[in-house]
Amino acid sequence: MSTITQWLGSGADVEARRRMLLGLGSFLLPLLVWCLVSYVPFVWHPKMYVTAPGGVDFFQVGMLVDKPMFREEVADMQKAHQPLPEGYAANPIYLPAPGAVAEAFYNGFVNPPQTSDVPSMPASLWHSIQVIFWGFLISSLIGVPLGILSGTYSAVGRLNEPFVEFFRYLPAPAFGALAVAVLGIYDGPKIAIIVIGTLFQQVLIIANTTRKLEVTIIEAARTLGTKRLGLLTRVVVPGILPDLYRDQRILLGWAWTYLIVAELIGTSSGITWFITQQARYQHFDNVYAAIMTIGIIGFGTDLVLGRLGRRLFPWDSSQDRR
Repeated sequence: MSTITQWLGSGADVEARRRMLLGLGSFLLPLLVWCLVSYVPFVWHPKMYVTAPGGVDFFQVGMLVDKPMFREEVADMQKAHQPLPEGYAANPIYLPAPGAVAEAFYNGFVNPPQTSDVPSMPASLWHSIQVIFWGFLISSLIGVPLGILSGTYSAVGRLNEPFVEFFRYLPAPAFGALAVAVLGIYDGPKIAIIVIGTLFQQVLIIANTTRKLEVTIIEAARTLGTKRLGLLTRVVVPGILPDLYRDQRILLGWAWTYLIVAELIGTSSGITWFITQQARYQHFDNVYAAIMTIGIIGFGTDLVLGRLGRRLFPWDSSQDRR
């Protein structure tokens, strides 16, 4: 028991190591399941990978066939006294193994694409990041001030929040054709879809965050003679900054969820075009690598923003401690 206590430490050390172990486990457990499905034949390998066609005319080396079909052809070749086909158990092409995806991830950033009509993964990602940046920036420039005003002044909230509540239930992709007609076929409609998908959520969430500011702080400021504009800029905004920052981190994740739909509007571009083209050529290892890259970028950005938030607002005890 003393050895365990010595390894774990006590107090904050125990909590920090516990969080680290649980955080690693949340990724390692799904990876373990993926490895079992990919590398252990008796878990789930419904196909046969043909290594030698034998006497079967339509079999080719590298072909994936269902196990029942493979067994039938083996039986037919035995009856006909023909060479038997050979192969080993494998998964469908749409479920590549972790090793193949890792190799595709490496090649995607190091080697040029296999086909000339598809941009490289880094170029596709950079294009998508720019769409996300401009869409979320425009949304925040409108949504943050409007949300703060709605939460601070009841008249402003009653004036715009009913319409915002109505509009947020309208699916952003439904405006795709209209966005193309107004903004053209390039990045304009894609940015517009991200703005529509996040703006109205921002207004409501930030208005609700603003209303949670302690009334005693506002009353104290009014007692000291703070005027309306000063109340907004010197009391309300500084008072909600930590929560506002956290809200924006969450809303940025929503912007990423609209990216795939947004990039299908007008001319296909960005990481969506890369994924679509790789799936067309049945390079599913590249598809998985691209999808996981989106997750890595999003999760990494959130971690960086979380650490930055703890530096910017050290007094905020509600900041997460990941």
